[in-house]
Amino acid sequence: MGEFEKEIKDAKRVVLEFLAQAKLKKGELVVIGCSTSEIASCQIGSYSNEALGEAVFVTMYEELQKAGLAVAAQCCEHLNRALILPEADAERFGYDVVNVVPQPKAGGSFATAAWKHMEHPVAVEHIWAHAGIDIGDTLIGMHLKPVAVPVRLEHPVIGGAHIVCARTRPKYIGGERAHYNETLE
Repeated sequence: MGEFEKEIKDAKRVVLEFLAQAKLKKGELVVIGCSTSEIASCQIGSYSNEALGEAVFVTMYEELQKAGLAVAAQCCEHLNRALILPEADAERFGYDVVNVVPQPKAGGSFATAAWKHMEHPVAVEHIWAHAGIDIGDTLIGMHLKPVAVPVRLEHPVIGGAHIVCARTRPKYIGGERAHYNETLE
């Protein structure tokens, strides 16, 4: 059995389950927060693992790119949960670039892998993602558009990490007499 084979299999399964339920359109933005410590069944922030972060990132990024989605990788709290994404996507979504390069102990192994594998990566402080995958309770909610809707996975784990997923939908306005476009839910 290869190194991180189970975690890679888990990561691919999570992404495919997520994509099957999230109702995303090509070009939309998905945020991923990931604790390699939690995947390794350790306390968040205590066991950063570069090789594991890279294995999980590459697996998930490839599947999301195949689906035509943009991806932002959330850094850890030491970089105030800044996000790494390709420069072209930062420009397309209108996000201001900040100057920082993630490292395993300041940004996290997953964000460091994103920086390594994305084309022309940049860091930004804030985004409004259409959906997200939170691996190990990294608190991605601050980067989702309102209104977040849970995406419930059949097997919500990668290694020892708990997974929470969400998509967003437009706000309902207008009260009890309003009619809504069901295709936007």
